[in-house]
Order: sequence, then C-alpha cells, then structure tokens
Amino acid sequence: MTVIRHADARCTSTPNATMTTLASPTQGGTDQALWRVEMTPGAVGPLHAMDGEQVWTVLDGAAHVDVGDATEELSAGDTLVLPAGVLRRIHADPDAGMTAVVTGRGGSVASGPDRDPVVPAWIS
Repeated sequence: MTVIRHADARCTSTPNATMTTLASPTQGGTDQALWRVEMTPGAVGPLHAMDGEQVWTVLDGAAHVDVGDATEELSAGDTLVLPAGVLRRIHADPDAGMTAVVTGRGGSVASGPDRDPVVPAWIS
C-alpha cells in the first residue's frame, strides 16, 4: 500500500491548464496515473492524441471536447472516456472554466500534428 500525501502532489502548469498529479508511476503508483486539471475560462488545450485510454470526470464548470470528428459537451458530473489514438482538443467553458479529475495509464505518450511524442510530466 502506498499513501501519497497532499503535500506531495506535483503541480505542472502549461499555457492551457494546471495539472496536479495525485498519483503516478513516479509517485508510488505502478500502472495508473490520476490527476486534476484546472482550465481557466476560455482556455483551449492542444490538438493531440494519447496512446492510452483516459477517463475524464468534470467536477466543476463545463467544456466541449473535440474527439475525432465529434464534439461532446460536458458539464459538472459528466464523465467522458477518451479512446487511445484519437485526436482530441479540450475547450474550457468561456465563462466558468473547467475542473476535472482524470485517470489513465501512467507513462502514456502524447503526440499530435507538428508535435514530438512526449510523456506529459503529470502522468510520468
């Protein structure tokens, strides 16, 4: 059993969001990562795909997510399962922003148009 204390949570900020790593392979997990995403009103994430499935649950605010050729509207309490290998982009609500908790395979690689593949710091 591993306990990861609140004080040991790792925060990573990008121009689009702040991710707080709650558990990951480098923080006592083995296969899974768990993190919180906070996007300010109107923030838009990059177009990318992950090589592992992710599950997003919106805690507060709202967002719309472009997934392949579809768009899904999400509000607090909604959960979206994002398949591996499909391009996606997350748009935080322009008025409320969005906070979500996300889980996926630790060490998953992000890639996309004009991007080098990388393991995001919050899931390493």
